[in-house]
Amino acid sequence: MAKVFTIPVPPDVSRKKTRERTSDPRYVDGQRLLVEAMRYLAQADPITNRHAIAFLSEHVRTRFRMTDSPLS
Repeated sequence: MAKVFTIPVPPDVSRKKTRERTSDPRYVDGQRLLVEAMRYLAQADPITNRHAIAFLSEHVRTRFRMTDSPLS
């Protein structure tokens, strides 16, 4: 069997760069568009469109926020 050796390296605090956080207008517009779509579906026929609203809501809460970051 092979052995794995790890050599711990302390983090170099002098290399730390602070990134300025700026919001990406495309990210904010994308979220706004999804919310407006849910609002439209709810006003048109909330009973029939319940599954579509739930799908969009789940997308906003999970995948959209994980895949699209305003800092990338």
